[in-house]
Formats: sequence, C-alpha cells, structure tokens
Amino acid sequence: MNPSRRSPLTWAVHLSVLLLVLLWTLPTAGLLISSLRDKDQLAVSGWWTALSSSSRNAVVRAPSAEDQVERDGKFVISGNLLEGRGEVSAFGFSSREPTKFKPGETAELNDGERLTVQSDGSFEIVSDQRMEGSRGQRIFFTAATPPRFTLDNYAEVLSAAGIGRSFLNSLTVAVPSTVIPILIAAFAAYALAWMPFPGRAVLLAVVVGLLVVPLQMSLIPLLQLYNGVGAFFGVSAKTYMGIWLAHTGFGLPLAIYLLRNYMAGLPREIMESARVDGASDFDIFVKIILPLSFPALASFAIFQFLWTWNDLLVAIVFLGAGDDKLVLTGRLVNLLGSRGGNWEILTASAFITIVVPLIVFFALQRYLVRGLLAGSVKGG
Repeated sequence: MNPSRRSPLTWAVHLSVLLLVLLWTLPTAGLLISSLRDKDQLAVSGWWTALSSSSRNAVVRAPSAEDQVERDGKFVISGNLLEGRGEVSAFGFSSREPTKFKPGETAELNDGERLTVQSDGSFEIVSDQRMEGSRGQRIFFTAATPPRFTLDNYAEVLSAAGIGRSFLNSLTVAVPSTVIPILIAAFAAYALAWMPFPGRAVLLAVVVGLLVVPLQMSLIPLLQLYNGVGAFFGVSAKTYMGIWLAHTGFGLPLAIYLLRNYMAGLPREIMESARVDGASDFDIFVKIILPLSFPALASFAIFQFLWTWNDLLVAIVFLGAGDDKLVLTGRLVNLLGSRGGNWEILTASAFITIVVPLIVFFALQRYLVRGLLAGSVKGG
C-alpha cells in the first residue's frame, strides 16, 4: 500500500469539513454583502448578483403643470428619472404597457402632449398648448443600474435610537453571565473529579440529567422563585442580577460536566506530588488545575457567551422590554417590526450583532477543539 495515498476516510473528513465551512461562510458572506449594497438593488436582486448590473422596474411621476416652461413656442416639462445612476432600457406611460417605447422614441400622450425619455433618464414632456392639471404624468420605465456599495446602511443603524444603549446592555448581560458560571463550575468540577465524598456519583448523575431539561420548562418556576426571594429582600424583579443568576443556572450543568471530564483526565501524579509537598486542595486547584484546564474553560466560554449574547427569551423575561434595559436582539426585533421591508437595515443590524461573537470565537477558537475532545474521551 502506498503510504502517500490518502485513505477514503481522510477524504471524507476533508470534504465534510469543507462542506461545514461553506455552510457557515456563504450565509455570512451573503449577509455582509447585502448589508453593503444599495437598498434599491437589494430589494430586486440577491447578494450573489452584487457585482453585476441589476434591472428594475419603477414608476416616477413627472412634475406638475406648474413647473412647465415655455421654450421656442412650446411648453416643456423636464426632469430625470435616474438622478445620474443607471441607464433606461424601455419606458411607457401606461401600466398596461410599461415598456412599449425604447429610449429616444417619442410617445404620444393625451391632448397632443409628447413624452421623450433618453437612455440617461432625462425626459421631456412637450405640448403645443399650456398644460393644465395639479398632478404630473406617470412614467413607467425599466432601468439597468450598475453595482453600488455604501456604508449608509450601517450609519443609519448605528444612529438609530437606542442601538448604542442596547449594545451596552447586551455586554452587561453577556460578560458576567459567562464569567460567573465558569467560576462556580470550575470549583464544582474539581470537587467532583478529585475530592472523594459520599454521594459524588449521584450528584454527577443529577448534573448529567439536568443537561436534558428544556430551558422553557424551568424558566417560569425559576422566575417565580426569584420574584419570591426578591420580594422577601425588597429587590426589584427586573434587574441584571436576576438575568445573571438565570444564565448561571442554565449554563452550570454543561459547564460542570465539561470541566469535570477534562479535569478528571489530568495526570493523577501531578496532584499526588503536590499533596506530598504539602499543597492543599485550594492550592492544587488554583496553581495546577486552572492553568491546565484553560482549553476547557475557553471552550465553555465560547458557548456560554454566544448563547447569552444572542438570547432574547431570558432577557425579555428577567429584564423586560423597557428602552433602558432592552438588549440588542430585542432592539433588532423592534426594528424588524417597524421596518419589515427595509432589508438593507435588517442585514446591517444582523451583521453588527454577530461582530462581537465572531471576535470572541476567533480569539478562543484554537482552544475549542482541544478542550472539547479532551473532555469527551477522558474520564475518572
């Protein structure tokens, strides 16, 4: 067997990885391109056509008769359909025949008026007699517009009311909700992995069982419990402390399970040598276990931060929908409700939302696979 030839399994793994990369990269690239496109082009064509000219059908109403001017004994109303962008390929003055005429041709309108549209979008309505009426003539046309990219979409989103405040609210929720469960789970995982005590196996089984409990099932009982405790101590129900505790409770089972499996796979000889030298469990945990467990800690930090940053349900329940505490995902939902047809605003908003998770992921991704694999194949 030629050792230089790759086995079919290796090719299958490489193709699977390539497929996963494409499934993740293509939608992200499409979202970024769409967020940078002109809103008129985005409304009529997909992001994969961003580098080609787009064709669109539109209707423009010419100025009213009040804007006519007299020129060489004729009365003329002029203007431009495209404002300097694109090229007209056909036009008409009726919705039944919107592309009847080619650029440069003259269309006969009512009362002897004549409409001429050039390829650059400029048009003239000429009449031998003074035109009357308060409404201008409708002009239907088809135009090819060259690709245009702009940062106006991001400027509009970032300048929208409440976006900056909601961004800070999401950071205020996500960062403590990631750090607190890691601190608690690290101590619990060390105890379950290296400190023998009665009921350790039962406690570990309970932790594993909590992994399959749906969040929606425990959300309302947890909220009632928190409200009861808060009322006893005179604490408001809609506070950041409540959502920190909620995210901590929901994230602890996975954190304890992942960190426990990782710590249980560390060499026993290191701990025994430290105990011989007189180190306590706390010293072993702080000076030996935590530095060696950084890949597992980073792996869980990625999952927890992504979950808390993108969460909307827990944030609405424990923080409410007030403008002063509304998280970024909630703000975007409101933006979607008020601007459901403005795709350029929605794509820019969505990409702004994923920027922070992308930074966290790429900063810690080199520890992700190592931490997950170590936690899955080692045990004690």
